[in-house]
Amino acid sequence: MTDPVLSFVLLLSFFAALTLASWFKTLDATLWREATTPLIAGAISGAVIHFWNNAVTIGVILTLAALYVRLTGRESEPADGMTLGAMTGAAAAVPLVILDGDRALLLFSSCIVAGAVAGYGITFGLTHVRNQLRQLAVDAVTALLAIGAAALPAILVRSRLAERHVAIAAAAVVPLLLILTVFKQWPVIRAELRHEAALGVILDEDVRPTAHPLRRIGRAGWHDASAHREFVRIANKIALRKRQQRRRSEEVARLYQLEVIKLRMELQNMTRIDRAMRAQSEQEQLAR
Repeated sequence: MTDPVLSFVLLLSFFAALTLASWFKTLDATLWREATTPLIAGAISGAVIHFWNNAVTIGVILTLAALYVRLTGRESEPADGMTLGAMTGAAAAVPLVILDGDRALLLFSSCIVAGAVAGYGITFGLTHVRNQLRQLAVDAVTALLAIGAAALPAILVRSRLAERHVAIAAAAVVPLLLILTVFKQWPVIRAELRHEAALGVILDEDVRPTAHPLRRIGRAGWHDASAHREFVRIANKIALRKRQQRRRSEEVARLYQLEVIKLRMELQNMTRIDRAMRAQSEQEQLAR
């Protein structure tokens, strides 16, 4: 299999794996609803990178693209920024694979890894740092790290690793990191949901099935499995907003608090409806 052909196979595999990993994280197909901007920004970036084909150009251009994607998109966590950044890098790799076929696998690897690093760093800076000067410093450090990430595949190849092995690893690392993020956030989300249970928003019995990365996928005792997954999405959004409002100004924190109150009402309604449906189902079974 030639390098360009393998590169396109890896691109398709990467998008498929990223879609599955994103669904596992959010239980929703939101990734492709937000994919337009990263794909367009990535394709333009790839066309520019083609003229100055080196790690510095890849790192800087993809950092600027990640900044644009983050500023024009919804507020998200660093892991989501990493996902969109990797998608931007994959889109940037498409014109490079077509126009620079002899280095297709190497360019594919550099763009994926650099895009993921840039997306994570930019989102981290905008999410966790309020001061604009500090944000600029974080962005500058992110660009340097993205340059290093773009140079890493070539360094590994010079260390006698096969290009295709490096490319396969680059395609696999971001989806795997996204899945690991879900397990890493599990204790944090569980703690937030325990607080919600203490407030009476949700039942104690719903905390673990809602927070656990694997148990939340199924029915977890609910009458409707799809309703339970929607319950999980709303509960996780509450946990996210509660974490975010602690790092925001007082005005923004109040807006987040209003959103949390609205989402809490939705959870309570969903719980009430599910309990009524389960009670009705039990009565029907007894009647038989």
